[in-house]
Amino acid sequence: MYARRMRGLKRWMKWQGIEYSDALLFSIDNEEMAAQPLSISVKTLCDLKDGDIVATIPKQSCLTVKTSAANHLIEEAQLGGYLALAVALMYEKSLGPQSKWFQYLQMLPPFEPIPLLWSLPEIDSLLSGTEIHKTVKEDKALVYQDWKECIKPLLGSDSFELNADFFTVDEYFAAKSLIASRSFQIDDYHGTGMVPLADLFNHKTAAEDVHFTSVSFSSESDSDTEYGKRDADDENDEPRASDSHSQTEGSGGSELELSSSSGTGLKFMEMIIVKDVKAGAEVFNTYGYVGNAALLHRYGFTEPDNPFDILNIDLDMVVQWSLSLFSCRHCRRRLSLWRKLDYLGCVSQDSEYFEISLNGEPQMELLVLLYIMLLPEDNYNELDLALSSIGEVKETPNLRLLRKKNFLSTEELEISKKLLLTRSVRQALFSLADGRESLYGPNTLEDDIRSFNDLCHATASKLYHSLMLRISERRIIGKLRSFAASVATVHWMRFSK
Repeated sequence: MYARRMRGLKRWMKWQGIEYSDALLFSIDNEEMAAQPLSISVKTLCDLKDGDIVATIPKQSCLTVKTSAANHLIEEAQLGGYLALAVALMYEKSLGPQSKWFQYLQMLPPFEPIPLLWSLPEIDSLLSGTEIHKTVKEDKALVYQDWKECIKPLLGSDSFELNADFFTVDEYFAAKSLIASRSFQIDDYHGTGMVPLADLFNHKTAAEDVHFTSVSFSSESDSDTEYGKRDADDENDEPRASDSHSQTEGSGGSELELSSSSGTGLKFMEMIIVKDVKAGAEVFNTYGYVGNAALLHRYGFTEPDNPFDILNIDLDMVVQWSLSLFSCRHCRRRLSLWRKLDYLGCVSQDSEYFEISLNGEPQMELLVLLYIMLLPEDNYNELDLALSSIGEVKETPNLRLLRKKNFLSTEELEISKKLLLTRSVRQALFSLADGRESLYGPNTLEDDIRSFNDLCHATASKLYHSLMLRISERRIIGKLRSFAASVATVHWMRFSK
């Protein structure tokens, strides 16, 4: 069945003016496994060299709000952004064989298995403690609200003749999953859209083989103006553990470089090889330098040993730790002073947090906050007075240490870090690590690893990828503890001499 649809897609691409190299082989890897998501990969039949152009895609062949037959409906309803693209996608599906993209849509899965489409019990059981647990639940509520307020009213309107079966809340969630994992930012005019052929290439972190550029109809080369990476979904904002997976374990949204010029405008996108690829190898796209939380949230999969994994600790958790030791007034004043020094954590979806790097090293802003929280009262008052002074400010030792300008050079940063990592700050890091670990429930890291090793990826993909995320995050917690302990050893050796 899928082989027949692939042949239909190839004929359709030719009809649409989509050209691709004979060196590319579109391989259906699991056609016989009907119960499993379709897995497609793009391989090369011969050696490809850096700079080879392997495909040319007209922008008019892309499914966007501007090119869709639903354009008039979307404009009249005053819809925009990803919501508008979802309506365009659902509308084209409702047209069946009458749609310009029928053969393309036939090759798309009904939906992508991203966490947005998981049930609430699955989200709570599989994602508990992870970076995306809260985010995914918020996403589900927001997406449902969008459908109820913006799409459901269209079904009862006399202005639009819509097939209600294709505009249900389930169909909207399915469309959102396809857009989240497959769409590309094309240009300012078309905005975001579905790009046939481009979304067949699987993802590999930091291992891009193909890159996309826009060229004008008459141009033989593109300019260097760059738009950047694929935009994150409005409602499905990037998870905090950061920057399209299809059911091909990674097809879709990549970096899309677009040149700009005046005159006739940009008509085509080119797919260009950016490094040599040997015959028989798979040709990979990349979605950027993102960790497993972002990969699972947006695309529905994870990667082992992802070099861009990070862990986050919420500001709320830091405040709760502080309240376990000090009064509410103490915590409020110390946090206020931290902000007076112009410090701020990372912010996403109205949440403030601190990043812990892959090697377990905490964000400097967190170390500064812990240091201020734990300052003796006399030192705190001296620092607060210095910051509140009108006129000449007395430069106290703590003020010199805590000013952000101290972190501008690598040498100054390392010196400041050593001074900030007092015994009490290191103990605070251990406490925060314990608090963050507790969010995963009673199972230990070793329990998670045993469960993961016993899994069959093909039959339990949700559990497989959620455990991969839990394990990668919990290993960073272990490294945070090691970081605090190793610093403690260095300090002890220094002062024992």
